[in-house]
Amino acid sequence: MIFTIVLGAAAFAAVGCLGVRLGEAVCAGIAPFADGPRPGRPPTVWLVGACAILGASLVLHGDDATRLALSAILTVALVACWTSDVRCGIVPDVFTLAPLGAVLLAGVLQQEWWHVFAAIVPFVPFAAAALASKGRGMGWGDVKLAALGGAVLGIGPAMLAFAGACIVAVGIAWVRGRRTEPIAFAPYLAAAIGVCLFFGLMP
Repeated sequence: MIFTIVLGAAAFAAVGCLGVRLGEAVCAGIAPFADGPRPGRPPTVWLVGACAILGASLVLHGDDATRLALSAILTVALVACWTSDVRCGIVPDVFTLAPLGAVLLAGVLQQEWWHVFAAIVPFVPFAAAALASKGRGMGWGDVKLAALGGAVLGIGPAMLAFAGACIVAVGIAWVRGRRTEPIAFAPYLAAAIGVCLFFGLMP
C-alpha cells in the first residue's frame, strides 16, 4: 500500500510539472495586458508538492485507474491555468474548454445529465460578473474554468468551493493593498477545485 501511495504521489508530481511547463509554453511570447493583473512567477515547487499530496490522497481514497487518469488530466489543466494566469493574465481555452468538452461528452454518452447542469449553474453568475466588469474584474477564462469545476464536482461542492475562493481572493487582495487592482483569479479557482479533489468530493 505504501508503495502505491508513493507511486501516486510521484505520478501526480510529474503531472504538476507538466502543467507548469504547458502553462509557460502557451504564455511564451504573450505580453500581459496593460490593464490586467500584475505578471508574476507561479510557485512551481509548491504546486508540484500539492499535486504530489493530491495523488497520494486519491490513492488513499481508493480511486480506480479511470478516476485517477481523469483526475490527472484535470490536474494538468488546473496547474496550467494557474501558471498561465500568473504569468500573463490569461486562461487559455485549451486548458478549460478541452477538458470541459470531454467531461460533458462523457456525461452525455453515459446519460449523466447532471454534468451539463452543474457546468451551467456556476457559469451563469461568473459570466454575469464578466459582463458587468467587461472582462476586467472577472475574465472569461475564469468563467470557463468555473464551468469546468462545476461539471467535474457537481453543483453543491463547486458553488461552495468557488464561494470560498472568492472570499480568500478578496481577503488576500485586501491584505496586500490591491483592492482596486485586477488579480489573477484562476489560481484561487484551481486551488478550490484541487481541495475538493483532495477531500474526495468528485462524484
